[in-house]
Formats: sequence, C-alpha cells, structure tokens
Amino acid sequence: MIETLAESTSAAVDNLLERSIIDVGIPPCPAILERFTTESRKEDSDYNRLAIILGTDVGLSAGLIKTANSPFFGMRQRVRSVNDALAVLGLKTASRAVAGIILRKAFPNVANLERFWDASARIARLSGWLALHLNIPGLRADDAYTFGLFRDCGIPVLLSRFPNYGKLLAIANHDAVNSFTDVEETELPTNHAMVGCILAQNWWLPEEICLAIRNHHELMLPGSGLPVLSSRLIATSQLAEHILQKQLDLSLTMEWPKLGNMCLQILGIAEDQLDSLYFEAQPVAAANE
Repeated sequence: MIETLAESTSAAVDNLLERSIIDVGIPPCPAILERFTTESRKEDSDYNRLAIILGTDVGLSAGLIKTANSPFFGMRQRVRSVNDALAVLGLKTASRAVAGIILRKAFPNVANLERFWDASARIARLSGWLALHLNIPGLRADDAYTFGLFRDCGIPVLLSRFPNYGKLLAIANHDAVNSFTDVEETELPTNHAMVGCILAQNWWLPEEICLAIRNHHELMLPGSGLPVLSSRLIATSQLAEHILQKQLDLSLTMEWPKLGNMCLQILGIAEDQLDSLYFEAQPVAAANE
C-alpha cells in the first residue's frame, strides 16, 4: 500500500510538472516525421513511399543522404539518393536521423545555437563510437547516437521561450555542487530534462531514450528503478561529453565531477583506462561530420 501511494504521489507530481510546461512551446511532432514514422512501422512499409514522403522536403532529403555518408556509418561507396540512404541506414535508424535533422530546423529564431548543435552532433558521434569501442552490453550504437542528439533538446526550447534562460544556463553549467536541473528550477517552473523528455515522447522516440533524457542529470545505478539501458545511455553520453571537453574545450559543464565516478562504474571502466581512451577517441571527437 505504501509503495502504491508513493507511486501515485510521484505520478501526480509528474502530471503537475507536465501541465506547468504546456505553454513552454514544445514543438509538436512535425507532420512529415509523423507520416514517415507511421509508414516505416508498417509490416509492408515501402522504401519508395518513404522516399516520396522525404522528397517533399529537399533539405531533409539532403540531410539524410549526408547522414548516411557520415564516417560514423563507415560506408565504402557514397550514398547518392534517399532510397540508398534508407537501405544503408535501415528504417529505425533513418527515422531517428530524420527526427534529428528536423529538430535542428525547429528553432530558426533562436540565435547563436550553432555551437550547441555542433557539440550535440559530436557527443552523438562519440557516444555511438563508445558503444561499439567499449562493447557496452545491450547498448546499440544507433541508440547511443540518437540519445546524444536529443539529450539536451530541451535547451533550445527554453531558450526560445525564456529571454533570461541563457544566463541561467551559464550558471548551471558552472555549478560544481548543485544538480543542473535544480539550478534551472530556481527560476523556472521546469527544467530542460523534463522538457526534452516530453519533446522526445511527442516525437516518438523509444521509452528508454525518453527516460534517459529526463534523468541525464540525476544518474542512478541499475536497480534503482531506471532501466539499465537508460543508465548506460546516460553514462555513455556523459563520458562522450567529458572526452569532448578534454579534446576540444566544447560543451563545458561541471557534470563529470558530479557524475563521472558513477558513469565509470556503470560502464565498467577503470579510471586508469581513461588516458588511452582519450587518445583513441581523438579522431572521432575532431571529425567535422
């Protein structure tokens, strides 16, 4: 009975938080993404129909082809058409790639986001590389890549809605003691992790990725109630961000001192392995695409 009451209370708090950010301006799932995802989930999904859907947006088509040609996927021959890109990526990965491209286009009126998008793309690539390089149990490279792209998607939403959020973001980035989201909630009715989680749910991302987005500043060990995959997604992306900070001075935050030891524990990495990992990850971090 006590557990049921606690769960009920938690659900009520969640509902209040979600209602409090209805006016924040979370972009609804774009019609083209909804059409593409619906078609791709059919048992008899047709690549030609999917290519026609994407063909209604030239920028989206070009972005998907560029994604398929990224060194991350290691293709020997360059992809030249949307159909080829779909065949190379597979429907699930293509659907997430489309969502990532649309996400970047969803905030045309928010200034000075190029550095943010660049860091997000690099964290995504590094996360996918780490999933493969470290052979993290149960973690697919495309899941790690997707999470890296969407982990901080709540930030541009809040930047577009609250004029002073940029200053609050800088304070949270430099706070070495308090939780990032706690700092945000000193002045806002919500935080970027909650906003990002709801956006990801609205855009049809898998539940484990949505939960990881919601909890990526409150990392919990497996067994705490957070799915194991979500914990590994968070730990992998935090390690990727840490490497990016070491290599390029990008995405500078104080999250690694707060979460680093737990990340290493979840990933089964000893601290004395990090120096070699920094070296091995250098070309991935430095790549422009």
